[in-house]
Amino acid sequence: MIVIPAIDLKGGQCVRLEQGLMEKDTVYSDDPAAMARHWQDEGGELLHLVDLDGAFAGVPKNRAAIQAIVAAVEIPTELGGGIRDLETIEAYLELGIDRVILGTVAKENPALVAEACRRFPGRIVVGIDAKDGQVAVRGWAEVTNKLAVDLAREMEGFGVAAIIYTDISRDGMMQGPNLEATKKLAESIQIPVIASGGLSSLEDIRRLMAIESSGVTGVITGKAIYSGAINLREAVALTKNS
Repeated sequence: MIVIPAIDLKGGQCVRLEQGLMEKDTVYSDDPAAMARHWQDEGGELLHLVDLDGAFAGVPKNRAAIQAIVAAVEIPTELGGGIRDLETIEAYLELGIDRVILGTVAKENPALVAEACRRFPGRIVVGIDAKDGQVAVRGWAEVTNKLAVDLAREMEGFGVAAIIYTDISRDGMMQGPNLEATKKLAESIQIPVIASGGLSSLEDIRRLMAIESSGVTGVITGKAIYSGAINLREAVALTKNS
């Protein structure tokens, strides 16, 4: 299992939101590229980038900051937020992003995901955000009646590389990830699942490592590493030495 530091971008700054609410943001840095280098130096093997403005607007909004991050690090990057068409996917991959994360569009335009997987094999990841097991879209503003497990199976059929699963009721709250829901989702598909939302301690990582055999291959951490609740270097060491 790998521990994946997150950089959430809003107005060119590195921020964290509480439960996905744009008005509940904390600014951690006005130099996202420096923050990216820091997490690489601390042992991060993959960076998880989110264009928050893009997620709400439906179009890319933090390109300059994203470009600076890609130029600043050697480790792979994955990016989500406001990516709703093939042109945007292609532009980001050409910019140097390694994997593109599709969220809202996976529910609203599954044909696009299928086409993206065909054109860019191994480089498309789908983010499934859920509340009580049901898919949430548009920056979590809208909860649908589609079950997360059903959407994951559909995406697996298209050939996506992995699923990032976020329990939005836990995100930014540091109450621990939803292990039961994450395990259930991972067991329903064959492709890797990356857990996201609520990570608060090394003990949470140990608990996730216990369900690694179900297909949970990574965990994204944001607020916990920014607040100091988790030391990224220690977290990486924990996963390496087990």
